[in-house]
Amino acid sequence: MPKISSKLLFRGENSRKRNLRIISKKSTKKILDLLPPGSFAKLDDQPNDLPPFQVINCKGGRCLVRQQSWGKYVHWEVEHHRLKSA
Repeated sequence: MPKISSKLLFRGENSRKRNLRIISKKSTKKILDLLPPGSFAKLDDQPNDLPPFQVINCKGGRCLVRQQSWGKYVHWEVEHHRLKSA
């Protein structure tokens, strides 16, 4: 796949040139799903009989998640890359 790039010129005090390029599907594996608070997610190796986790917050590559049956104040910290949208 040929690289396609286009240049944008941002005007202001500090004019900069930025390059945009299309990335291949192989490199998109590192792009993480957006998991907003209140959404539901599953672990990459989660069994089918376990319900999805509710996302409380994601910050710095880690997410706080909980099961609805655990109660309001019990949560678990999981690495973001281990979660996928349910």
